[in-house]
Amino acid sequence: MRRGAVLLLAGLALLTAGAGSAPGRPLVAAHRGGAALWPENSLLAFRNALGLGVEYVETDVHLSADGQVVVMHDPTLERTSTGVGALRERTLADLEAVRLRARDGSVGDERVPTLARLLDLLAPSPVGLLLEIKVDHRKQRYPGIEEKVLALLRAHGMQQRTLVMAFERETVRRVRELDPSVRTALLIGRGELQRDRVRPAEGVARARELGAAAIGYNHRLVDDEVVAAARAAGVVLGAWTVNEEADIRRMMAAGVDLIISDRPDLVRRLVGPARP
Repeated sequence: MRRGAVLLLAGLALLTAGAGSAPGRPLVAAHRGGAALWPENSLLAFRNALGLGVEYVETDVHLSADGQVVVMHDPTLERTSTGVGALRERTLADLEAVRLRARDGSVGDERVPTLARLLDLLAPSPVGLLLEIKVDHRKQRYPGIEEKVLALLRAHGMQQRTLVMAFERETVRRVRELDPSVRTALLIGRGELQRDRVRPAEGVARARELGAAAIGYNHRLVDDEVVAAARAAGVVLGAWTVNEEADIRRMMAAGVDLIISDRPDLVRRLVGPARP
């Protein structure tokens, strides 16, 4: 069994809620459904990721102009779709006319999904959801997005299989206030640490202060001190976005609990199959 406290292992069992992992290896999450393999954050990507046997799929959500929770990473449409402009300035009807692009720029039939449609896909499966709540193109929180996300999770019976994530501490705090039973994760990148001039391991204390069950680091920030701090705090430790074999193996050796990757097929091959 991989090193770690009983508290941490119990927390993982709760987080996976039936999508169990074999002892001694990390859980696997398909980042944006597997962004290196299929159009990112598309229903096609999520369907195919389920076929790989991942424990989690990861996605991002924004609000449309008419208050619908929609699945997309960027706050603007240009990079990943045929649309233009800020997502929050487009209605759901506007987005129906938009088609998603693959990484090579090609355009198929995939459309911008709503969170409701993604949850329809996931609910019958045992797979968990890593759901990142985003901010808009002005880096402002969407008013009421946390309430809308939680209502959709409850309506689809997904609240116990979802880890709600954000870089913004206020977002994590708001989700915890609205529903303390929903598990949350604080995301940590280089920018905030450099701005505050703190070591990467300081992020663990910030997550615990918020009551977050997990913390997700840019994998380049994960070191022995980060792993030790997470273990001591009983916080589930995830690493993103881990795409190269050498980096995947390094995260495995470090003992992270969750590997989030654009190449879930590669991670799955390296870490081995899920427990039946």
